[in-house]
Amino acid sequence: MKIEVWSDYVCPFCYIGKRRLELALEQFPHKDEVEVEFKAFELDPNSPPYKGESIHDVLAKKYRMSVEQAKQANQNVGQQAATVGLSYQFDEMKPTNTFDAHRLAKFAETKGKAAEVSEKLLQAYFTEGKNIGDLDTLADLAETSGLDRKEVLNVLQDKTVFANEVRADEAVAQQYQIGGVPYFVINSKYAISGAQPLETFKGALQKVWEEEAPKPVFQDLSTEQDVSCADGNCLIPEKE
Repeated sequence: MKIEVWSDYVCPFCYIGKRRLELALEQFPHKDEVEVEFKAFELDPNSPPYKGESIHDVLAKKYRMSVEQAKQANQNVGQQAATVGLSYQFDEMKPTNTFDAHRLAKFAETKGKAAEVSEKLLQAYFTEGKNIGDLDTLADLAETSGLDRKEVLNVLQDKTVFANEVRADEAVAQQYQIGGVPYFVINSKYAISGAQPLETFKGALQKVWEEEAPKPVFQDLSTEQDVSCADGNCLIPEKE
């Protein structure tokens, strides 16, 4: 079973959805036969680098609400995050452009470190208050995942490297008409939109497995042959 996850590193529901999927997989008896692949999706490709504004101020401007209303909305999301063991530190978050973070994830994928780096990026932004739009910060995070810091910086400093891979993911998202994230596609056939409840993920995993897993091959315990009809022939062979 293959699960493709479109998400962004500054999307609070993406981290929640990721954790709920992981919790569902922990309880799934066939988890070792499931491959999870993260796909790039920028909520706002035109988002500027971090300018010192708080996430409350950014949301207030974007949705034309008061800062207090933005804080309340963030608090509500934070409560949801806490139900899956995540601690969102909204006052410390540094809203920024995530294109370079996605390029880093694509590089990490070539080194077999995509899952680790994706988790560290989310944790860095939502819990640790780090600027994941800063190249040195990204290189530091990559290094903690076992990647070579100098190599990572060389990759990130060339804006063309792994850019096509990020854009390719976003192009597929457009083909699928994905308008929001997180968005989970299972076996290129089933979809889950948003950070659905844990039971939804558990039910989806079971449903897809039952419908698409290879059927069991019976172990033949028969002791005699020529005691059944086949090809329209039910003749009993003569014994010598």
